[in-house]
Amino acid sequence: MSKLAIHSNKVIVEDKAIDATVFIEDGIIVAIENGLVHAEHLVDVEASVLMAGVIDPHVHINEPGRTDWEGFDTATKAAIAGGITSLVDMPLNASPVTTTVKAFDTKLASCFDGNTSKLHNNVGFWGGLVPGNAQEIEPLIEKGVLGFKAFLTHSGIDEFPNVTEDDLRKAMPIIAQYGLPLLVHCELSEEQLSSGI
Repeated sequence: MSKLAIHSNKVIVEDKAIDATVFIEDGIIVAIENGLVHAEHLVDVEASVLMAGVIDPHVHINEPGRTDWEGFDTATKAAIAGGITSLVDMPLNASPVTTTVKAFDTKLASCFDGNTSKLHNNVGFWGGLVPGNAQEIEPLIEKGVLGFKAFLTHSGIDEFPNVTEDDLRKAMPIIAQYGLPLLVHCELSEEQLSSGI
């Protein structure tokens, strides 16, 4: 069992900074005690701020397929450097886009270079909702996606076409069964607006 205690006079707890010692066992915070509490493995960071990591739920990591833009190694290193401990990757900028289990498996495999992880922090994934992939929703959920993303207008990525009202009506009850979010870019083009959509 790995045990660590970290002391700071600026531990962020709820809505304030306090002088406290944070006790961690096996990577999990197990206690926060006021003041400097001596422990076998104590790191005193003094006036440095000690706070929970930031979660960024809207990140476009372009791996696989477009790593010249951004890949898992560079994205997660940059995040950690800025105090972001968890990212959630959007489904549309990789190739293939994350709209099927097969594509999701390809994305998961791209998180590794052989047996070595390219990840330097926690990473979660959004699944993509596109026309005709309602049958992929439950399998993607079972594989671990955290929710779904869709567009009502062109996404800017040809492999990630916009959904219709019919697509949404098929998908929303399935996603709702699992209590997961559906993020929708709800902008409509002039053409869509003029056709009465």
